[in-house]
Amino acid sequence: MTTNSMSRSLATVVVLGALVATGCDFNITNPNTPTQIGPNPSVEQVAAAVNGVLIAARADIGGTILREGIMGREAYRIDASEPRYVSELLHGPLDPGSGFGGGQWSAEYATLRSAYNLLNVLGTAQQLTVAEQNGARGVVQTMQAYAYAEILEAHTEDSIPIDVNRPITDPPAPFVTNAAAWTHVVSLLDSGRTALAAAGGSFAFALPPGFTGFNTPATFLEFNRALTARVQAYRGSLGCTACYDSALTALAASFVDSTKSMDLGVYFDFSTRSGDAVNGLSQDPSSAIQLVHPSIRDSVELKADSTRDNRYLAKVTDRGSSLSEVTGHSSNLSWIRYPTPSSPIPIIRNEELLLLRAEANNGATVRNAVAAAADLNTVRVKSGGLAALVGVPALAKDSVVGLLLRERKYSLLYEGHRWADMRRFGRLGDILIDVAGDQVFSTLPIPLAETLARQ
Repeated sequence: MTTNSMSRSLATVVVLGALVATGCDFNITNPNTPTQIGPNPSVEQVAAAVNGVLIAARADIGGTILREGIMGREAYRIDASEPRYVSELLHGPLDPGSGFGGGQWSAEYATLRSAYNLLNVLGTAQQLTVAEQNGARGVVQTMQAYAYAEILEAHTEDSIPIDVNRPITDPPAPFVTNAAAWTHVVSLLDSGRTALAAAGGSFAFALPPGFTGFNTPATFLEFNRALTARVQAYRGSLGCTACYDSALTALAASFVDSTKSMDLGVYFDFSTRSGDAVNGLSQDPSSAIQLVHPSIRDSVELKADSTRDNRYLAKVTDRGSSLSEVTGHSSNLSWIRYPTPSSPIPIIRNEELLLLRAEANNGATVRNAVAAAADLNTVRVKSGGLAALVGVPALAKDSVVGLLLRERKYSLLYEGHRWADMRRFGRLGDILIDVAGDQVFSTLPIPLAETLARQ
């Protein structure tokens, strides 16, 4: 399926989206197939379409976290009925025609398609005021940027399409460089910011529970700026020093706060209600097949009382027995990061923002090593229960990056960041290869359907 031949129905999102079933409670009659929207949509139709975009955006979140966790050696999935979690993602080659090597693409482009379906008619919605239209526009453009960023995070071959708002009868959208695509992501986020700033005091629609605290134009704008900071820090790590400066500017307008909970943030929620889907990353620890890579335990720091980092203890437990497969991958550790089928998955949290601010201050045009050390230590102490590190401001930038990657490893464990983090800082070679013949891949290939459509 190419970016131009995707069905306009959101029903395809769930089928195409994930290696792991995910879902959320959006309080609409049929969240997987909302009513098709046309010109002059009603308030109810706009509300359903906005929530449809959010549903599409979270369709692949479980698959993304598991896939990237495996390739970044956070996780294993030892599944006798589907050996490709090992044979393809760890050993290779990556198959662009499979849902493994060819993943992190179709569901994300379906999100973009569903977003454009709304944006193309939003200006004709006579039941909504201009401010209310701007509210919907700001939310949708923010989630479009999120979808593009998810694609770019997994594909570094310097070729993805961005001009996908075109009739399905048109030729496939041309590929552009990753640099151009990242610029487009920032442009979408900034456009969303402009719309949200002109959206008045409330939305004309309800957002799901995972957006509690971020469900007005002003607070959703803080979420928008948080995502902008993530994107700009990513670009900064690739060599754009000015992007780190932009990340700091975005963070100043986000919800980052060293005095508040590390878990403050925006989430995709899940439930066992009829018509919804569960968080497929949640498994019974004693029988789980989605396991923790042993290196997560082997490299964890100890607190002053000789027990392990609180972040590890909150997310990992002993399985009770070891599970292994024929080529030698094994683990006796299970995830408790998502303890129930209704556990939410974070889109972005305060803990990540503090570490992004530390990263940006460390890499900014005018380096602020003291501020970087302060945020790094805030996370270590408040989230990990570890002692603060001394002497950090005196270290070289690259040494501080190493410390930050360690904190990100445990703070963002099983949230879909480790593989991309190691790649963007040129440290994939530091990832442990514990079974002969395995590889650490730097990118997923462009899906086969996309390349064939251009021949």
